[in-house]
Amino acid sequence: MFFYFNCVIKYTVRDTFLVDPAIILIIVGVVMFFITFCGCIGALRENIKLLKVFSVSLTLVFLTQVAIAVLGFFYSEQIPGTFGKFVKKAIVHYRDDIDLQNLIDYIQKEFLCCGWNNFTDWSQNLYFNCTLENPSRERCGVPYSCCAAVPGEVVVNTMCGFGVQNLKYIEAVKFIYPEGCAEKATHWMETHLLLVGALALGLALPQIAGIVLSQLLISQIQDEISSVI
Repeated sequence: MFFYFNCVIKYTVRDTFLVDPAIILIIVGVVMFFITFCGCIGALRENIKLLKVFSVSLTLVFLTQVAIAVLGFFYSEQIPGTFGKFVKKAIVHYRDDIDLQNLIDYIQKEFLCCGWNNFTDWSQNLYFNCTLENPSRERCGVPYSCCAAVPGEVVVNTMCGFGVQNLKYIEAVKFIYPEGCAEKATHWMETHLLLVGALALGLALPQIAGIVLSQLLISQIQDEISSVI
């Protein structure tokens, strides 16, 4: 029994770690700090080793992004399913992390959606599931971010989604946005392809410039060293 609960705890911690926005941002920040530190100090001190580390690291990051883009293009049909699994894990751990909770609430309010496929996805969450054993007051409910906007409402009613999962789709429309975020996100991507392409180009150009300039600086330093010798 102890082994079982130990495995469950480890599994839960691992899943929460993978979907925690704060952890992901910390990891990205550490990697960015390391790369920029090597580039900055390498350029100031004209240190070839640090400049090479900067150039190689930036090249690896760029190639990783290109690989992800190529795989996304060739396996575009599998992306919704893969991303859907990630989102459903996030739904399960909605109450476990405040950053994750705020992120999901923001997405649902911006896209006017609820859950991944539809609002019943929230039954996978420990607090919102409809099992008779669930003692939570939020049983059979959905987060307030699913609720349809009420004209003139000043104070947000955080209990507006209580008991919504007991309603049929036609009845739920009166209180929440029942459509899933998968369809809304796909539609947004299709209607904003130019913006997505511009963002991708905006990320790629500085990286390419950094790689080229670091290589040029390395060549100049090596030329100066060889001329002195």
